[in-house]
Amino acid sequence: MNTLVLYAWFPIVVYLFIRFPPQRALVISFVTAWLFLPLAEFKLPGLPVEYNKMSATYLAVLLATCLYNVDRFKVFRFHWFDIPIVVYCLCPFASSMTNGLGAYDGFSSTIGQTMGWGVPYFLGRIYLNNFSGLRQLAIGIFYGGLLYAPLCLFETATHVNLHGLIYRFTAGAADIRYGAYRPSVFLQNGLVLGTWMMFATLMGVVLWRTKTIKQIRNIPISWIVGFLLVTFILVRATGAYSLLAAGLIIVITAQWYRTGFLLWFIIGGMFIYLYLGVIGDFPGQEIIDFLTNFFDPERLQSLGFRFMNEEVLSAKARQRILFGWGGFGRNMLYKEGGYVITITDSLWIIAFGINGLVGLVSVFTALLLPVLGFWYFYPPASWSHPNIVIAAAIAAGLAMYALDCVLNAFPNPIYTLAGGGLTGVLLTRESQGFPARQPLVRQVR
Repeated sequence: MNTLVLYAWFPIVVYLFIRFPPQRALVISFVTAWLFLPLAEFKLPGLPVEYNKMSATYLAVLLATCLYNVDRFKVFRFHWFDIPIVVYCLCPFASSMTNGLGAYDGFSSTIGQTMGWGVPYFLGRIYLNNFSGLRQLAIGIFYGGLLYAPLCLFETATHVNLHGLIYRFTAGAADIRYGAYRPSVFLQNGLVLGTWMMFATLMGVVLWRTKTIKQIRNIPISWIVGFLLVTFILVRATGAYSLLAAGLIIVITAQWYRTGFLLWFIIGGMFIYLYLGVIGDFPGQEIIDFLTNFFDPERLQSLGFRFMNEEVLSAKARQRILFGWGGFGRNMLYKEGGYVITITDSLWIIAFGINGLVGLVSVFTALLLPVLGFWYFYPPASWSHPNIVIAAAIAAGLAMYALDCVLNAFPNPIYTLAGGGLTGVLLTRESQGFPARQPLVRQVR
């Protein structure tokens, strides 16, 4: 059944581009695939990457663009804003070659990284490069969270995993948090679900406050957003609670006080964390000792274990500091007999270990440069239209995802798609019709 669903999804995406306007078709394709398709993947002859729900979506969107909207490719004009994502996509080749893994491994790894990160960014650049496209994305994310809400409540009440029920296999063991079942629905685990519901709830609040959506089927949007917020809380992804709170505070304080100080503060904190982690001077034990004054030491064991792992993994990564160790688990530490003795929990330590400092800097720059660029060229004082506020909220959500990547490692292509869309908006500001700073480039007409 899983194979049949993934094969059938390809023509369905092509049909969506026939049935709907391109921006809406793109958003529907991405959100539906991410939320509802199986987690299975398999190899296809002649395809250098695994065929799964997202690679099927990317390939189908590219085919539909070639068939029905080929002029869309002409929208793309390379800019220095695109350098970080290009560097990150090409990094695996340098990592493989500097570690003697061969050109074939380098080529296949590069294709895989390009498919996972470069393609969704590129599609965002060419399709969501205006405020209308970002509004479509925000609405799609919100509706995706709304469709997921009853499924989350079902799993919480019944302890039945819908992915296992429908697709006949589960991604992991049952997840119990605070004495209750934590749902995952069709996603990898409860942490991935929590981050998704965080983004959907953030979009719901902003769409409500900007009056972009006033009601759904005669139900006031305020009630619907309240329902979504309650569901988000019941998902029990406590880390995502902080992300949502920070995202909301960033947007609200920017509107009220015309400042983006909190956003800049959080991003600055991320860079300090990464810098200390890379040089091996992160005060992990000192932080644990301080927190024991306020929390139960047993609850801090997981955090202490994470800090210890990152310290030893960072030390090994510094042995190949420029391009890392490449694939095949060479970034890990092993004991006699070949047993792994370390765990890579966060994207930053994975990127640093596999692709080195070049990979680490490029991936976080690719995530955060669109955020910094948007908030610089569209400061809160220029938020004279709801569309700008919605785009700013997407940027805040992308920043929260980057913050989550400092602690976890769950790639989500919809955030990468959003980053490409934000970059496209920045590069065509002259034609957007909203006040902003001096354009970076003139739009090619």
